[in-house]
Amino acid sequence: MAFVVQAHIDDHTMTTETAKEAFAKAIDWHVVQRLTGVPITDPTKTYSIDAFALAMALLEIAKTAVATAEQKAEGKNDAGG
Repeated sequence: MAFVVQAHIDDHTMTTETAKEAFAKAIDWHVVQRLTGVPITDPTKTYSIDAFALAMALLEIAKTAVATAEQKAEGKNDAGG
């Protein structure tokens, strides 16, 4: 999935392949170059930097919860019950 990061000064736009790259570029533009209102867009939604960070954190938490549940289920199956 491609992500688009856009700055509102001189209409700078960058397309990235990963969420990590998009977040890094948005932070760079916001912090280093002091641009405001740097959105990150995926094919379905546009996020502010903080909303994108929250969405990615929640996704990682969900992946961890699923992996933990799968490991517990495998452990019970291996123990015979």
